Amino acid sequence: MNWETFLAPYRQAVDELKVKLKGMRAQYEYGAMHSPIEFVTGRVKPITSILDKARKKDIPYSNLEDEIQDIAGIRVVCQFVDDIYAVVNMIRMRNDFDILEEKDYITRKKESGYRSYHIIIEYPVETIEGEKKLLAEIQIRTLAMNFWATNEHSLNYKYSGQIPAEVKSRLKNASEAAFRLDEEMSKIKSEIQEAQAIFRQKNDQKDTDDD
Repeated sequence: MNWETFLAPYRQAVDELKVKLKGMRAQYEYGAMHSPIEFVTGRVKPITSILDKARKKDIPYSNLEDEIQDIAGIRVVCQFVDDIYAVVNMIRMRNDFDILEEKDYITRKKESGYRSYHIIIEYPVETIEGEKKLLAEIQIRTLAMNFWATNEHSLNYKYSGQIPAEVKSRLKNASEAAFRLDEEMSKIKSEIQEAQAIFRQKNDQKDTDDD
């Protein structure tokens, strides 16, 4: 398999989706409103990870495009839990791709303690051979969930997926602590947003004065 040729449309999809989702954030900023999107990142799954997943799930090379949903991955990080669902609704309203599946790991967290909202989409990419529809995964989570998930991913890599029981237990405790933090911050969301608005106004005024 020519991996460069195979992955090129996925890289294009990631680049385009990042621009579109960042554009959604910018529209809020232009209107001086709170954006439910804190930041957006994206990546194409490394070849070794694709091969590992194919091996574990017994997926032949000919079926990679149809059976591995996250070769193209976008992550949207939010400040507050209810921002996640605001982003989900915004994504549902778009007509430039089709939603195939939604997985709510926030109300129904994984056994490990993992929390996030996943949306599997079918995204059309224009190639020199015409339109090609690809599967892509959009993950939406809070800053606290992202911090936890990033560290859990590192530990899974270190222990090849066999995290020791004591570390697993601590991870679960950390997941609950992170979610309690999200809940507490949500209770003072209006205060935080007001403070951020004042800060933005001061910065805007300073920029005007500097001009």
